[in-house]
Amino acid sequence: MQLFNEARLGKAIDIEQCLPIVEEISTSVARNSSALIGLARLKTKDEYTYMHSVSVCALMVALAQQLGLDNEQIREAGIAGLLHDVGKIVIPGVVLNKPGKLTDDEFSVMRRHPELGHAMLLKSELIPKCALDVCLHHHEKIDGTGYPHSLQGQQISILARMAAICDVYDAITSNRPYKEAWDPASSLAHMSKWTGHFDKELFNTFVKTVGIYPLGSLVRLHSGYLGVVIGKNPTHLSRPIVRVFFSVKSKTTIVEQVVDLAQSSTTDRIVSREDPAKWGFKNLENLWC
Repeated sequence: MQLFNEARLGKAIDIEQCLPIVEEISTSVARNSSALIGLARLKTKDEYTYMHSVSVCALMVALAQQLGLDNEQIREAGIAGLLHDVGKIVIPGVVLNKPGKLTDDEFSVMRRHPELGHAMLLKSELIPKCALDVCLHHHEKIDGTGYPHSLQGQQISILARMAAICDVYDAITSNRPYKEAWDPASSLAHMSKWTGHFDKELFNTFVKTVGIYPLGSLVRLHSGYLGVVIGKNPTHLSRPIVRVFFSVKSKTTIVEQVVDLAQSSTTDRIVSREDPAKWGFKNLENLWC
């Protein structure tokens, strides 16, 4: 918050302030990739821009690690994720936090944030070129329908293509003034159908990064219980760790139990993704925080 507030006041962003943040985030992701990414979804309206930046940084680091990038590239991915939306701090709050649909004029204002952020970052000579590029181009799309320069395919750098995925995923899985958060698994399903939006290979790797059933997903088990995903098994993406808490048959809560579906002693399995709204569950985060 201090970093962004200084930028809002016209000061050049101090890259030396960014590096310890990125290092802490990278360490956290390496220790438990689900934990920080999940917690960063719990944003209030007032802290959204800051926590969105932390979350995208964590997602970028996790994706870079999954891709097998070297330490320097992982660090650059983290810096780029942390600074990608810095331009939003100068977008008027009435536009940024509007509860309804934006007018054409308001959308035009919002679309300026990549260029505004890029101009802010240019004030510092030490900001990596890759971070400048991601800030300017994280809203470009593979089919050329994005902004601000309508780049397409390989014209978009790999980090900008990664950021496009991480930015959208965090945005749609977070509560915003104009919409409720989508559950993580449904979000991945929706994103997979957006033809021309994302790099397909990077998106497939991203799914491996967050898991087919990401942290917080509501799932139905073959046993007739509902549970919330609280962790993933990297070698068994379809068999995450689940906190079971509800019986479909009796339609009542049960004593909570943690089940690792990848354990050889476990015979249960996931049969479907479930919509929390359908079941009237409003505070599932209490089960996985």
